[in-house]
Amino acid sequence: MAPNPLPEVYCIILNWNGRQLLCETVNSVQKMTYPNFEIVVVDNGSEDGSEETIEADYPDVTLVKNETNLGFGEGNNVGMQYALDHNVEWIFLLNNDIEVHPNLLSELIQAALPVEKIGALGPKIYFFEKPETFWFAGGQINFWTGSISHRGLRKKDHGQYNEISETDYITGCALLIHASALKEVGLFDPIYSPAYSEDADLCQRLRLAGYKLIYVPSAQVWHKVSSSSGGGMTSFKTQLKVEHNLIFFKRYAHWYQWPSIVVSIGTMTIFFLFQQLIKGNFKIINALFKGFWKALRRLFHPHRAR
Repeated sequence: MAPNPLPEVYCIILNWNGRQLLCETVNSVQKMTYPNFEIVVVDNGSEDGSEETIEADYPDVTLVKNETNLGFGEGNNVGMQYALDHNVEWIFLLNNDIEVHPNLLSELIQAALPVEKIGALGPKIYFFEKPETFWFAGGQINFWTGSISHRGLRKKDHGQYNEISETDYITGCALLIHASALKEVGLFDPIYSPAYSEDADLCQRLRLAGYKLIYVPSAQVWHKVSSSSGGGMTSFKTQLKVEHNLIFFKRYAHWYQWPSIVVSIGTMTIFFLFQQLIKGNFKIINALFKGFWKALRRLFHPHRAR
């Protein structure tokens, strides 16, 4: 049999106690029309029968077992290292709470092939519950305001983001990475464990190394938001987001951008605090201050060299 002319892709699906969601995602990914991909489920020590279900019902899916819940970044690192050890050309990180268009991978690879020094690509992502409303249409990093955001978030799709374009970062929910680029810049940084900002950090390292990040609107995903991590915004998630956001900008922002960042984050924080006070969300308020305090304590953590 002649070798497949299209590059091999390992689809890495990270899971933790999400058996039903995982099965729905695997079923969807298996329907992709791209002819040269393998599915690798990395299980973060689930106790809900996820591993047993994959082994029994999905013989064509590779299962990698972590003994404990390593979190998003380090759990995915296990999967990415597994793929690198098998010398694949592309690694596709996927959440376990998504539905994909059958042409997803074909569209991404087609967009990647003509681009010189391609680092990573990402699709257009909608809310699953609102299938025409954006969750992600490219990533934006603003080094003057200290913000990492999804372009188009909660806006209805009227065709306004239908052009292939370079982007600041790509969410780890659906992130296609070229293996050679990943080898050069490294995996997710454990400093962001268990979650949040590790995808922005990896993408920033790719950009600093001269790689291009491409948003591909013809590739589409629907995301069951926060299902994989156990629900909506909790006090712990608030703390992590604040802490890791500050660590990211400490690492990459220039000194002359910090006065603007402090003013911007301070203004947004005051507004957010008033919102939470009105709602009586005192746990969220406490988490916000914990996030700031932990970030300040870690700002002089000896980061690895870039």
